Amino acid sequence: MRDLVDLGMGRTARQTFELDDVSIVPSRRTRSSKEVSTAWQIDAYRFEAPILSHPTDALVSPAVAIELGRLGALGVINGEGLWARHRDVEDKIAELVEVATTDPDPQAAVRRLQELHAAPLDPDLLGAAVATIREAGVTTAVRVSPQHAPELTPALVAGGVELLVVHGTIISAEHVVQGAEHPLNLKTFIADLDIPVIAGGVHDHRTALHLMRTGAAGVIVGYGSTAGATTTGEVLGIGVPMATAIADAAAARRDYLDETGGRYVHVIADGDIHTSGDLAKAIACGADAAVLGTPLAAAAQAPGRGWYWPSAAAHPDTPRGAMLQVATPDGRPTLEEILTGPSADPFGELNLVGALRRSMAKAGYSDLKEFQKVGLTIHR
Repeated sequence: MRDLVDLGMGRTARQTFELDDVSIVPSRRTRSSKEVSTAWQIDAYRFEAPILSHPTDALVSPAVAIELGRLGALGVINGEGLWARHRDVEDKIAELVEVATTDPDPQAAVRRLQELHAAPLDPDLLGAAVATIREAGVTTAVRVSPQHAPELTPALVAGGVELLVVHGTIISAEHVVQGAEHPLNLKTFIADLDIPVIAGGVHDHRTALHLMRTGAAGVIVGYGSTAGATTTGEVLGIGVPMATAIADAAAARRDYLDETGGRYVHVIADGDIHTSGDLAKAIACGADAAVLGTPLAAAAQAPGRGWYWPSAAAHPDTPRGAMLQVATPDGRPTLEEILTGPSADPFGELNLVGALRRSMAKAGYSDLKEFQKVGLTIHR
């Protein structure tokens, strides 16, 4: 039974849990971290680290996507971001960071970000970015919104994109667009493609199961990094704590596996993951991989120069994210230090994959799917 609590007369709510409420319980067996694999595979694409980048211009350029691929992770470029709208993206981001740094009005940077995103999408620019990543020999992934997926996807496929991420604040199996003759039916949309699709975000068992039934290869759970994203509290008031949301989606994955006789859909956590401990707990709750935002935005190679903003921050009339400084200009770690070390940081912000490997080893598990069975405690 779900744990319901009374809000008042005639109104109940479900008790849910954040990742901070969860701890991993070691078993009686341990193993060497050298015997642990953090690899995962979605469709034909294998990655040594269970990490995707949040699709924001603050941290993903074609060069960063290539470097993430070299390090075993997956860089996801924003197909509706600045790399698809401007030729001088680095200059535009430098201007944006200058506004965020010097203007005392905290809304000024968001207004400038909205202005930059008002420029029309240029399929040629987007195609050039995709081609740059593909020519480097790493897996090419691009994010599109449900609103623009039908118009942008043909050009992306023609340009050689290998993984398509249909990503928004909340995704349903059928997205209704005012004025459109037909809503975006994800099941039909995915069936017509020859490439795997990752879709999300979702927050509960039923919505996750519906998305799995569309044929998606992966389902994103959550609404992004809460450090910067304002969907959950301030703007829309929508949200389910990540530990519960991941566990619900993992249950949907299990139900869908039984329903289809063996089709496995990957659960990808997106939110509240800022340290290696958060990453380990997200996997332990049932995720196959996780989306990282602020941890990667601190990298020396990140285009945002130590500033982070989620992709939803640029919405033209209802921005759902702020510009946050997550690292100072001097002394920013490299992507390699953030993902694989070495590290002298004792707080879990560097060598995320190495720390995940050690957590799995301390609990006695050798791969990610096994680690999803680890014991957990709640300390609230």
